[in-house]
Amino acid sequence: MDAQMKKGMVEVCILSLLSRGDSYGYQLIKDIGPIMELSESTLYPVLRRLEAAQCLTVYSVEHNSRLRKYYAITDAGRARIAAFLEEWADVNRVYDFIAGVQGKTAEGGNEG
Repeated sequence: MDAQMKKGMVEVCILSLLSRGDSYGYQLIKDIGPIMELSESTLYPVLRRLEAAQCLTVYSVEHNSRLRKYYAITDAGRARIAAFLEEWADVNRVYDFIAGVQGKTAEGGNEG
């Protein structure tokens, strides 16, 4: 998968998880695990980028005598998800077109 496309998908996956409720880094990695592999070295820069873009906010809560950072989605984060879904509809139309052309080519329908 293209690195830029994957980057955008990781961001939206994280925002989607946060739309279900506030969470912290380790839990986000566990929750996204069934969908894609995500390491801490990938997650935390994405979280910082999303915070800088005001797509999420960060706060700390004491847990077992240590502070744990929690992340919460903002209205800008929800708007980013909506924009991604709109863009994805465009991507699907292009995919369907390409798949249709390739299907016709495989059938011998358009051999130039």
